[in-house]
Amino acid sequence: MSQAASPTAQQYQAVIGLEVHLHLNTRTKMFSACRADYVGAEPNTYTDPLTLGLPGTMPSLNRQAVDLAIMFGLALHCDVEGFTQFHRKNYYYPDAPKNYQISQYDRPIARSGWLEVDGERIGITRAHLEDDAGKLMHPTYAPYSLLDLNRAGMPLIEMVTEPDIRTPEQARRFLTLVRAIAQSLGVSDANPEEGKMRCDVNVSVHRPGTPFGTKVEVKNLNSFRSVQRALEYEIARQTRTLQAGGRITQDTMGWDEGGQKTFVMRTKEGEADYRYFPEPDLPPLNITPEWIERVRSSMPELPAHKRARYVEAGLRDADADLISVDVPLSRFLDAALQQPGADIQRLANWLLTDVAGLLAARELTLDRSGLTPEHLAALVRLVGEGTISGKMAKELLPELLDGADPQALVQQRGLSVVTDTAAIEAAIDAAMQANPKAVEQVRGGNLKAANALFGPVMRAMNGQAGPELVRQLLNQKLGL
Repeated sequence: MSQAASPTAQQYQAVIGLEVHLHLNTRTKMFSACRADYVGAEPNTYTDPLTLGLPGTMPSLNRQAVDLAIMFGLALHCDVEGFTQFHRKNYYYPDAPKNYQISQYDRPIARSGWLEVDGERIGITRAHLEDDAGKLMHPTYAPYSLLDLNRAGMPLIEMVTEPDIRTPEQARRFLTLVRAIAQSLGVSDANPEEGKMRCDVNVSVHRPGTPFGTKVEVKNLNSFRSVQRALEYEIARQTRTLQAGGRITQDTMGWDEGGQKTFVMRTKEGEADYRYFPEPDLPPLNITPEWIERVRSSMPELPAHKRARYVEAGLRDADADLISVDVPLSRFLDAALQQPGADIQRLANWLLTDVAGLLAARELTLDRSGLTPEHLAALVRLVGEGTISGKMAKELLPELLDGADPQALVQQRGLSVVTDTAAIEAAIDAAMQANPKAVEQVRGGNLKAANALFGPVMRAMNGQAGPELVRQLLNQKLGL
């Protein structure tokens, strides 16, 4: 049982809000011409005078970032029309060389939206543009820290929800949907492992029917699993504190992944601490209806529309839920569906079971394997047509993950299902003669005893006889 599900915790209700940061897929940084594809590069090689905060530099707004932010805002059902403005948010951290961040304050680019999770609307307070800070690294046992400014200046969307989330599980599902939307639109890779999707959580607890409690922020959670675990821990911690007569203070916490617990980083800053004021070097923008429609007309399919399309094509609801929010998986399925004779449910069954199992065993992702949509569709079609059995197909699947063509494998190895009834009947006769006791039991009413005959027949046919045909002929021979 998780800490959040303990009997004590059940006496309190959690109130959760999320702050999600997404790196935008732009060619250059937010306010300069410095390239943005820094992942994997040597530290401090993707910088320029503006990134370094040198005197005399002037920001220049990235138009592509604005378009992507508008697109993302539309997908969140936000209001994006009208004036938007940039502000300076002042703070003095080692990873902020300018000593301020160019962000947005009271005129965000998107506001008042929502997303539906588990049949409930989660309100989106705002989504605004800003530039990212650099990254501090702390070598083990070293008396110093290292600074990498490759990330500094990267274009970010920060999305803030209303305090509408009630459980850690719902928070995780919300983040899964946000990632799917960002990836589907091409707005962001939204890859937490590369720092391209980061999340801070705000959480408080209170007894139902009483005012909300004091919220605590947990910063820089780099996986959905960490978000869920941090929330579970913090809900339990706050509940224990209140039950013991203690008081919750509005602190900023970190998450200790190894210890699976939160720790105090600093006292929470307020808006006054940041001393916001309008960015003097960037004029306000007017997002016109014409601009919005241009962006809207270029929007790819969203996960909700994809799910509806899958269900209409015959996919089970539960499978459509899983695939529609997994962008690589849905793209693979869509490509496989373009092949002749493709069956959406059969393809989904293979993708969600056998393919997923093999990928997990090899620690591979679908897009890094040799499996192609064309080859999987061909394999499923060969089974559907009765050319090979399902057992044969599963034996061939590992080779498909290495790039093999199933039709070529079947031809080269002579694996086509035997449909020669005379050969199958001969194998049945041999099995019945070798096991007269099983024959007697079946004819005496023990139908399960037929399995003692079915197995030897399939082995005699080297697994190349169709199971349904073998069953049919075996039943005929037994007089069933």
